[in-house]
Amino acid sequence: MTKISGIYAASMSILNSDLSLNIEKTINHAEKLIDQGCHGTVIFGSTGQAQLLPISEKINLLNKLSDNKYNDKHIIGTGLNSLNETINFLKIAVSLNFKKFLIMPPAYYKYDDSDVINFYNKIIEAVPECRIILYNFEKLCGYKFSIKCIEELVEKFPKQIVGVKDSSYNLFEKLTLKNFSVMPGSEAKLLKCLELGCSGIITATCNVTAKIARRVYDDFIAGKDQTYNQKLINIRNEFDKYNLISALHTIKSKNNDIYKNLLPPLNMLDKESEDKLIQNLKKLDFQINPQMAA
Repeated sequence: MTKISGIYAASMSILNSDLSLNIEKTINHAEKLIDQGCHGTVIFGSTGQAQLLPISEKINLLNKLSDNKYNDKHIIGTGLNSLNETINFLKIAVSLNFKKFLIMPPAYYKYDDSDVINFYNKIIEAVPECRIILYNFEKLCGYKFSIKCIEELVEKFPKQIVGVKDSSYNLFEKLTLKNFSVMPGSEAKLLKCLELGCSGIITATCNVTAKIARRVYDDFIAGKDQTYNQKLINIRNEFDKYNLISALHTIKSKNNDIYKNLLPPLNMLDKESEDKLIQNLKKLDFQINPQMAA
């Protein structure tokens, strides 16, 4: 399997007014991100409200996505706490020719590295065809991967454990494993991570910064001077002042009202925060591309 590298967006899920998943528009949104410059997307990551969506809607989308022209460019998130539900979901996805998955350890419960290794062991025993990107995000699940834990997982499952999305940022500066993708969760880390030998990024704000992030990536690969990196960092820093999902949906709703639909307890930014975010983004010469509307 080719090493996963490049610019990946944690793609947004588009909901109908009744808060059901709009499968066609969600897929179209992901397609347009790739057209804008992303090497691929993560479907049903935390940005895609995966933890809040019914499994049945996720499966319905996978059935449709399996015929998509970019089906090999998508990583599938699970967003499930249940081990058995995760395994069943992966089996269905694999049957539809999806092999790459972003999987976070379960939230809420307290556990250590050995328990995490056992969790992934059970998944791989049941679905050996899977290729897993570990999701390191302590703020969401309460657990932070150690380098030792990842090294043990890769040693035990070299074919299945193929990378990590590092949104806790305790790994990307230190973790170096052969044929293993290390991908921070922020554009603000992109240039530094590439300089350190990391593979790229998986990030929420690439829903609106795909072109700029791809330019930074391509300029680095080509050895060119960086003329867009600081702008990319500044834009990410503005979004980081708010809940990312709320901020992204608020900005995207300026082109299409359908982005206002969020599953509770998520909500849109309040008017004061919205006005401040838009004002500060305009100062950065940030353009919302109308072609990115769902």
